[in-house]
Amino acid sequence: MGVAECLARIDARDHAVRAWAYVDRAATGGEGPLAGVVLGVKDVIDVSGMPTTHGSPIYAGNIAAQDAKAVALLRAAGAAVLGKTVTAEFATYHPGPTVNPRKPGHTPGGSSSGSAAAVVDGQADIALGTQTAGSMIRPGSFCGTLAFKPSFGRYPDEGVLSTAPSLDTLGLFARDLDVLVAADAVLSGEADSPAPRVPLQVAICRMPVWDRASTEMQDALIDFAAKLHAAGCIVSAVTLPEPFTRLQDAQLLIHRAEAAQVMGHIRRDHPDAVSPEFREMIDTGAATSAEDYAAARALQKECKALLPAIFADVDLLLAPGAPGAAPEGIGATGDPMFQRIWTATGAPCLGFPAAWRADGLPLGLQVIGQPGADRQLLADAQTIIAHAALREA
Repeated sequence: MGVAECLARIDARDHAVRAWAYVDRAATGGEGPLAGVVLGVKDVIDVSGMPTTHGSPIYAGNIAAQDAKAVALLRAAGAAVLGKTVTAEFATYHPGPTVNPRKPGHTPGGSSSGSAAAVVDGQADIALGTQTAGSMIRPGSFCGTLAFKPSFGRYPDEGVLSTAPSLDTLGLFARDLDVLVAADAVLSGEADSPAPRVPLQVAICRMPVWDRASTEMQDALIDFAAKLHAAGCIVSAVTLPEPFTRLQDAQLLIHRAEAAQVMGHIRRDHPDAVSPEFREMIDTGAATSAEDYAAARALQKECKALLPAIFADVDLLLAPGAPGAAPEGIGATGDPMFQRIWTATGAPCLGFPAAWRADGLPLGLQVIGQPGADRQLLADAQTIIAHAALREA
């Protein structure tokens, strides 16, 4: 799609979807591997001359002086930077006005709500988002599009709001896998294209919170695994080692404690201008003891060190992308329980729609790879996406 087509779609649809915080109607692209690609940027990431509000009125007048490093790379590769997409307040829990393009009245997920919605609705080709708990994969699952959370540290984070430095991860939404792969090459500097592994070895990973997934989500995963098996993939199952049963709580503790460290000043300086959710998060994090934080970080490292053994006999793990379909209401963004452990370990994840409910909402799954093996995961994704249930909005 081009800028004109995306602007026309915005004019026709964004009064209902409300994915954008700012639109540059004079946006143009350039030459390069992303020529013709239209980009949306989550409003916690700087774009020169555009406001970076972090989803808060406190920063309404904050105009970025220069592009974030990731934006500069994508722009230099030819992408047209169309504008800023809505984020939950400070990329945390208090949602913005965006609705699910698939079913109004339902959440698009968060905190990268506007980025997911804009891509799904054809208002941008790709969009930058961030994930500190579940803010990429969950919106992708709820909205029904490709969502890629790369390995921790893969993309440059200069010019991106810091919310929890040992967890924050910049990622991408896209409708087309080839465009996603091209954008990853630009952002990572890693342009090799490995061949998909054949036969692909995929292990069903029910995760410690499996029993909290809806029946229809569990069925979607089992049905999709059966499709992969029928297509020649080797499908097995894996049980994560015991330390992973404690990692979800550890990730939450790390997130809150580090948020208090890097964003506590916002809560102190503007106590009446932040949401109750943000105040509670910062206050809980500030009350975390140094001993508890150190123990959580040690568990995070322990679980990451266990990943090579988990992947010794499999290529990818297959897991739910969310507990179920997007919940009704836009007052909350859903639970990140199915993303927390992968964010904590820094493992790359690709979310995709696997099935659709009769009411038009998708059921999204995710495949997980080894940290650092992002290009191989994206190559293997050709096999996965061939059986996915991608739909145009």
